[in-house]
Amino acid sequence: MTPYSFVAMTKRSIYVDKHIHPGQEGRRARIVPGEYRYLFVYPFVKTRDWFLLPAERRQEMMNVHIEVGHKFHSVKLNTTYSFGLDDQEFVVAFESDKPADFVDLVMALRETEGSRYTLRDIPILTCVRKTIHETLDDLG
Repeated sequence: MTPYSFVAMTKRSIYVDKHIHPGQEGRRARIVPGEYRYLFVYPFVKTRDWFLLPAERRQEMMNVHIEVGHKFHSVKLNTTYSFGLDDQEFVVAFESDKPADFVDLVMALRETEGSRYTLRDIPILTCVRKTIHETLDDLG
């Protein structure tokens, strides 16, 4: 018998089609970290009521959400649907050299109407970009 290996199934976010521009996530289906010092991995789950809303209404709320995000130029966003990865619906990964800007962004996003349809948005994992040698040195 052949053992199974872990596979996470991902899909590009449907809400970003009209929001493609330099410095943002583009059309990739995987989160690919760039050159920023910090990476904040932010898995979350929407409520069932979110998915019962008309697609146009969900898009309107996400447009507001995206516009709020664009105000924080120092924070790059990567978004993907993710099923089979600890049962998270979405995994977003923010990148920045300024952690305080990420905190301000999350606070601003939680004040949007779309946020009321978030069931769970924890844990938020903070990662520091390092070379393999720096990582090994940290491990001692």
